[in-house]
Amino acid sequence: MAESVDALVSKTNEVTLVPVRVRLRVQKLRSFGLRFLFIPHFSVFRPYKFPFTLKLNPVQLPTQMNAIFQDAVSGPLTARTCPVPVPKPGQVLIKMEAAPINPSDLYFLEGTYKFTKPYPCIPGLEGSGVVVASGGGWYANWLVGKKVGCSCLITEGGTWAEYMVTSPQLCVPLGQDADLEKAAMLLVNPLTAIALLEIAKKGGHSTVINTAGASALGKMMIRMGQQVGVTVIPVVRREAQVTELEALGAKHILNSSDPNFRKALRETLKSQKITLLMDAVAGEMTQHLLTASPSGSTVLLYGAMSNALAGIDPGSIIFNRKSVTGFYLTDWLAKKNLAQIYLLGRRVQKLLDHELKTDIHARVPFQDAQKGLELYRANMTTGKILFKPVV
Repeated sequence: MAESVDALVSKTNEVTLVPVRVRLRVQKLRSFGLRFLFIPHFSVFRPYKFPFTLKLNPVQLPTQMNAIFQDAVSGPLTARTCPVPVPKPGQVLIKMEAAPINPSDLYFLEGTYKFTKPYPCIPGLEGSGVVVASGGGWYANWLVGKKVGCSCLITEGGTWAEYMVTSPQLCVPLGQDADLEKAAMLLVNPLTAIALLEIAKKGGHSTVINTAGASALGKMMIRMGQQVGVTVIPVVRREAQVTELEALGAKHILNSSDPNFRKALRETLKSQKITLLMDAVAGEMTQHLLTASPSGSTVLLYGAMSNALAGIDPGSIIFNRKSVTGFYLTDWLAKKNLAQIYLLGRRVQKLLDHELKTDIHARVPFQDAQKGLELYRANMTTGKILFKPVV
């Protein structure tokens, strides 16, 4: 049986601390242009010899919370109350401030994402809030009281709730003056933009194609590409989006609704010597990209916004040395250590007001979750829908 929040809070009333003796050693580091560096050295006493305690004022947490639920695959969203989750050892409890709807959330709701959860479940893959409790562990304890951008665990409820438990490794600590609405969109799109452009840079690609070019992520890639030296040529669906992206400095924009789209795509790929094509649409778009691209090109699939299977002509792969590969942000992050993730978080925070800026279309309370979902699906390029416990 799950431990109550009251029981958890009572455990935080008294904490046994281990005394630590610190001494500073002065070392000369002439090779680094520094004369002295103070380096702390720690000597830890055994706790049973030198115990002392510090009384803490417990955070008063409710036992019930509001959350958004989905009761079946592709089912509607409903708001209702449920128990506040309790963090297990190595987990943290976050009081959520805001959580967006992303295309990846749509895949989850439709049962086509990498993982599913037992129903009924609380959806939501990313968000932001304040860590209010720890289940134990030095990093989890350190995060208590800090603002964080966060993602959910596969085995627990998602971010569309008043409170969420997650791993501290899925939290990016923020400055205390951080805007939590902006931070709610700190992980999925910004880190994907950074990752895709990192792949382009490492592969020696100075120019790439990107479908769904008018999406929040597409706009980020245009602005971020200008900063890191990668030209991103967007593919859009409407002429109005061409004008919008031109204002961001994008060039050679392609409109897939144009009758001459395939010809324009082929000519652009040839003239700009593009061999890396990033596809968030899938369906027939994937084959259009493969057909138009030069020999040796790669299509990198990172989304399926068409909700259709990617059609691929085997001849493109076999005879023209073309390839199709996939990108999954979680796998990319898994290769980063804790320090690298922390530095990524700091980098993203500095860029949230411009290069990695996300427009907000509407703030929606939990009780209107289904309306918010329909609003997002109707026009995904207008801006993000943010679910908020209090609007």
